[in-house]
Amino acid sequence: MDDLQVRRISDWLLEQGLLGLDEAGLVRGFCERCCGQGLDLVQAAIFLDTLHPVLESRGFLWNAEETDAIRHREFSRHQSEDNSRLWQVSPFKYMLENALSEMHIPLDYTGEPRFTILDDLRLEGHTDYFAQIHRLSGKDAIGEMDSLYSRWSTKAPGGFSSDDLRALRSLVPALALAIKAASLKWVAQSLVEVYLGRDAGHRVLEGRIARGKVESIHTVLWYSDMANYTALSEQVHSSDLIPLLNDYAEAVISSVHAAGGDVLKLVGDGTLAIFTGADRSEAALAALKAEAELEERIATLNAARLAQETAITSVYLALHVGEVFYGNVGSDERLDFTVIGPAVNEVCRIASTCRLANRSLLVSSAFVELLSPAERSAFETIGSFHLKGVREPRELFARS
Repeated sequence: MDDLQVRRISDWLLEQGLLGLDEAGLVRGFCERCCGQGLDLVQAAIFLDTLHPVLESRGFLWNAEETDAIRHREFSRHQSEDNSRLWQVSPFKYMLENALSEMHIPLDYTGEPRFTILDDLRLEGHTDYFAQIHRLSGKDAIGEMDSLYSRWSTKAPGGFSSDDLRALRSLVPALALAIKAASLKWVAQSLVEVYLGRDAGHRVLEGRIARGKVESIHTVLWYSDMANYTALSEQVHSSDLIPLLNDYAEAVISSVHAAGGDVLKLVGDGTLAIFTGADRSEAALAALKAEAELEERIATLNAARLAQETAITSVYLALHVGEVFYGNVGSDERLDFTVIGPAVNEVCRIASTCRLANRSLLVSSAFVELLSPAERSAFETIGSFHLKGVREPRELFARS
């Protein structure tokens, strides 16, 4: 590959990095262009750590011999033991421990391989292996995303030529920079969705961040909290309290998301969510679908926790509908993207009435009115209640 060919690929990386092509597209396009210019790549893999509550790192693997040439691999924190075992036998670990930025290993050896991956590649007919580590950040790394790890292999007789290695040394830093830009975008999207909610996070990234910038929406509101949480917090050991909260929050949040709702806020053991849509009746049905799934998840969770001899509980849930203001509230230094308004207060007060009424689910009359006659027949009135902060009594309904 001559200098002009190298520059063409470098220019493509610069252009696509600025345009925001994702990591998989960058790796695929890079490898295809290298092959097109005479660099006989057969496999490539890119790995980088990330900042995410579930994922430790991500990988992008390209194989010229597979129909679907690019694969995306995620390394979960829940599989940290497996990830650690893979890392212990990785050439990259050896490179870091020995302060090596690259390692070139021809695969024509006959003795014992130093690394499992090299033996696997050799058995597949690969003739050469080239690994690189490029620093992405200094002390200002986002999470642990401080380096990009790459490996390249070929089946060409004699392995990589000196020109091939020179091209990789010249081009991979530009690829690393483009992938860093794409990954930072992915991190930003992931974090705002995790901490603000999917819809709110999307709106923030669109630029709706001005203080006091809100819009009026008519939406179905969900508020749930754990039954007898205060008593449980006094009975359960502190080391078990967070796992308890996480188990039940996972059941609630997964149920809401599966039905198309958006979780806006976690307040201790409480969860505030909304179900939006052009048709509020469909939003109401989505909320009921989420409630049905939550009931199943809680039953499964309680069975598992009983088997482990750990504390169990249930969830109180209120459903309401009304107009709310949705947007940025707070100070210039600290904003919250949330919903406010009387309807939010009401749904929280309805949830607290579940204890008094001894019902796991209570819905407002406004919510019931969104349902068809057949769907409405599943509910019965349990009377009117005075809700704290609400002037007039509210009629509430429970399953009949």
